Amino acid sequence: MAIDIQEAYTPKSEIDARLKRLRRGLEKEKIEGALIMETADLFYFSGTAQQAFLYVPVTGDAVLMVKKDAQRAFEESSIEQVQALRSQKEMAGVIGSPKTLGMELDVLPVNMYRYFQELFPDTRIVDISHAVRSLRAVKSAYEINIIRQASRLSDQLAAFVPRVLEAGMPEIELAGLIEAEARRLGHQGMIRMRGWNSSLFYGHIMGGASAATASSLASPTGGAGTTPVFPQGSSFAPIRAGEPVLMDMAFGFRGYLSDHTRIYAIGSLADDLLAAHDAMLGIQELVKNTARPGMTAGSVYDLAAERVAELGYTDNFMGVGEGRVPFVGHGIGIELDEYPVLARGQKMVLEEGMVVAVEPKVIFPGRGVVGIENTHIVTKNGLEQLGRYPEAVVIV
Repeated sequence: MAIDIQEAYTPKSEIDARLKRLRRGLEKEKIEGALIMETADLFYFSGTAQQAFLYVPVTGDAVLMVKKDAQRAFEESSIEQVQALRSQKEMAGVIGSPKTLGMELDVLPVNMYRYFQELFPDTRIVDISHAVRSLRAVKSAYEINIIRQASRLSDQLAAFVPRVLEAGMPEIELAGLIEAEARRLGHQGMIRMRGWNSSLFYGHIMGGASAATASSLASPTGGAGTTPVFPQGSSFAPIRAGEPVLMDMAFGFRGYLSDHTRIYAIGSLADDLLAAHDAMLGIQELVKNTARPGMTAGSVYDLAAERVAELGYTDNFMGVGEGRVPFVGHGIGIELDEYPVLARGQKMVLEEGMVVAVEPKVIFPGRGVVGIENTHIVTKNGLEQLGRYPEAVVIV
């Protein structure tokens, strides 16, 4: 998909609305200003992902201070005050000495925190990461439109898989073909994650027992991978007929993500695996039809877990043993792991305009993974599903 790069620039009206909401939150908490530097947040509030620092005072104009590249930041961002930095120390002269300064302490390295304490010795640094992530959780019409486009591209990618899936091919070869098609369709090539030490390369494309291999990522699937240094995803194991082939891919388009899972099989699939897959489709329908603005994220998970128990899949739902993860979905947007998390005990209240990936899956050690995942918009009437590619197991 060819697009003019300028079409991907975030409109000024969108940036202005986001800054207004941020300032309102800062004023409520009596914080004089925010210094935004985490890449996803920086892109959200400024429209650029260049190496920069965005200072947003409660009153007055925002200032984008750029280490590299100032010219690109000036072109990409609608922030009117863009200043090139030769050294980070120059920020003190730009910002002054606010009494309180909000930063994203959930991801800020300790050494950088100490550096800013020294740079602003009379300033109290406070954590605004939860407030920023909560603000970002509710998407605008502009953001939802891009996520819709990403979801349509996810559907196109899912339709591509049966054209290249063959028995005997290594998982890594299948992954390479699918990833190349994703790039041809316009995939941005990066999946941002906020979680500490969390990484993902496109997604998980795996078959049979390999797909059911547990790993470090906070995900129901891990995969054997090709090396202990990145212990997830596709391996050199061959795809075999009669086993479930998982394609769990995040499609990145114009900064935003769609998360999408479909299951394929060559020739046939055992009846108990087909039954488990159908059960997960039912769990997705339950979540879609019951989740509403005003409900807590944890209560949505509890409903799903209760139905899973009734169906007899608790021990294999979202992992096995220590590998189980107690969630059924997660927020998604610029990052893969955004608010809200549809997980046990989560108190965040769902709001209209939030976007969540619902992903009920069942893991069978030694056999494979079945289940579904689609990106959804929280509406007053329930969840609006964006993925449209057929959800039954695709027999090739």
